Amino acid sequence: MTDKNSAKERTAIKRTGNNRKKEPEQAERNSSLCPVSKLCGGCQYLDMPYERQLKLKQQQMQKLLGSFCKVYPIAGMENPFHYRNKVHAVFGWKKGEVVSGVYQENTHNLIPVERCMIEDEKSDEIIGTIRNMLKSFKIRTYDEDSGYGLLRHVLIRRGFATNEIMVVLITASPVFPSKNHFVQALRKAHPEITTIVQNINGRGTSMVLGEKEHILYGKGAIEDILCGCRFRISSRSFYQVNPVQAEKLYDKAVELAGLTGKEVVLDAYCGIGTIGIIAARKAKQVIGVELNRDAVRDAIQNAKGNRISNIRFYCNDATRFMSQMAKDGAEADVVLMDPPRAGSTEEFIRAVKAVRAKRVVYVSCGPETLARDLKVFGKLGYQACGVWVYDMFPAVRHVETVALLTRKAQ
Repeated sequence: MTDKNSAKERTAIKRTGNNRKKEPEQAERNSSLCPVSKLCGGCQYLDMPYERQLKLKQQQMQKLLGSFCKVYPIAGMENPFHYRNKVHAVFGWKKGEVVSGVYQENTHNLIPVERCMIEDEKSDEIIGTIRNMLKSFKIRTYDEDSGYGLLRHVLIRRGFATNEIMVVLITASPVFPSKNHFVQALRKAHPEITTIVQNINGRGTSMVLGEKEHILYGKGAIEDILCGCRFRISSRSFYQVNPVQAEKLYDKAVELAGLTGKEVVLDAYCGIGTIGIIAARKAKQVIGVELNRDAVRDAIQNAKGNRISNIRFYCNDATRFMSQMAKDGAEADVVLMDPPRAGSTEEFIRAVKAVRAKRVVYVSCGPETLARDLKVFGKLGYQACGVWVYDMFPAVRHVETVALLTRKAQ
């Protein structure tokens, strides 16, 4: 996201979110920075020197996307460690001890993790405290095979600019013995926690979060600042996990939209309204479309909190919404799109054409599907003008990109 008028808040993100002592980086590491990296499988590039990581990712993007347009140099991080503001831990039982960590890649084997090189350090510390508290409170972790036990997962989200912290305790049952005493003990150990939520997931599913929640302490959500705008983040909200890089990415996205104050902007897959709210300050009108009802609710609150009056949010399928717009004779000057890793669809791209969008700003966390979609855009009369690459996920093979497409003259 992008606000150029908020240097103080931008500094706050850098100070609280990523201004930690750099981890040692050798030309070649003799031993792994993480004792479980080979078992976990989450950080494929962890032991590769950072400059080499960036070079490899740049080469991959050039190979994948270079035939469509210019691929600009990748934007890396000053400190590529402990950047994740969202930390999830699976809880279980091994050899008579409570353990927490992650599932081994493509399995349900629980790998104990105490410190992760890409996760927020304070969040890891809180998870360790919870792990140590369970025995004294006689709380059993959930067993998938027997269906016995209470605590399944812990999810922690931290606002790097605000330092607000949300702890989500995901339980198999709404019955939480001694929950008030548990909350008091956790808050005493970590007074920096601003809200605690119990999420109930009693289903036999790999989904982490259930549908029902109880607020145990605080307001049930946190806030963070990106690009000068304040955003409410609930347990289910989509919010970029690396806010330091997200600012750079969204700055570029709004710049590429070329807004002059006269444009109607459609923000598809808008989530909690982040990029649309930022763009609204430079546009005539913004329309946000999102299928997730919880996210739309957060987006409306976020617009009100930032006193943005020229944006409207709709709970709808973006393809269906744009198709109806076109039938009604309505047009959009710019379409902002940030789909999931699976990318978009040909039907969606046809709907973009139907609303006669002059510019499309495509934010992608899946470069393979971006390449596929750029081909479709090309067939339907849009020219890719450039791709900008951001290392949103150091130590991991993924990257985030933003591409600009313009409608070819007819």
